[in-house]
Amino acid sequence: MGDKSVIKKKDYLEELEKLTVELVKLQEWVKAKGLRVVVLFEGRDAAGKGGVIKALTAGLNPRYARIVALAAPTEKERTQWYFQRYVAQLPSGGEMVFFDRSWYNRAGVERVMGFCTDDEYDYFARTVPGFERMLQDAGIILIKYWFSVSDEAQEDRFKDRLKDPAKRWKLSPMDMTARSRWIEYSKAKDAMFGFSDLPDSPWNVVDADDKHCARLNVIQHLLSSIPYEDLTPEPIELPPRQKAKGYARPPIDSQRWIPRVYPREKKAKKK
Repeated sequence: MGDKSVIKKKDYLEELEKLTVELVKLQEWVKAKGLRVVVLFEGRDAAGKGGVIKALTAGLNPRYARIVALAAPTEKERTQWYFQRYVAQLPSGGEMVFFDRSWYNRAGVERVMGFCTDDEYDYFARTVPGFERMLQDAGIILIKYWFSVSDEAQEDRFKDRLKDPAKRWKLSPMDMTARSRWIEYSKAKDAMFGFSDLPDSPWNVVDADDKHCARLNVIQHLLSSIPYEDLTPEPIELPPRQKAKGYARPPIDSQRWIPRVYPREKKAKKK
């Protein structure tokens, strides 16, 4: 039960560490050049989108790398232009924004579950190519990923979540309903690709059956999609630390320490 990767955990972590260094270089380039980057993550439930986003952003500066995972629209948002709440999340210069689900909710869950009307869906299908072209014309770098997972792999992950209390929260009532509508979701995805998989704004499909390989492959693809240069500063020497002249640290017992449930291995000088 669960995922068995073709890559050893040790090798995966070593490669991820190397790629994380390159992601930091990419972020520094994006900051220096004032670029605006939007990355969309879509796909089946339990396809591993969240794990990829975590792996991507773990080493990045959160001031310039944001994860956007919007909840269901409010009553007020339902009266707005459909793209409006997503536009509010777009990056400023020097930022990278990662959408965990995006405006393509309309072509997926909203379409299948009847959360939008036929007219609303048709409007989205007609206008989303122009909307994305408008973003790109404004200088935004847009990259779209679709995570493809087999029904066998998805079933294993669902069962793994049921066993693990730390993962059980990931199974929402919507996920349970989606299980009975596998074919409908497949048809909705095919229709979505029909009007949104375009030469200037293509879907990059990820084989997500192996989570570890999917993470590495996506990071490699992202790095290759945005030309960047290494702006790593030259090595520097730390200046001498100020000496404690006329300063005495307050007594240790004058501070409120948290319980030491996990004792440290060796005594270290507090800073």
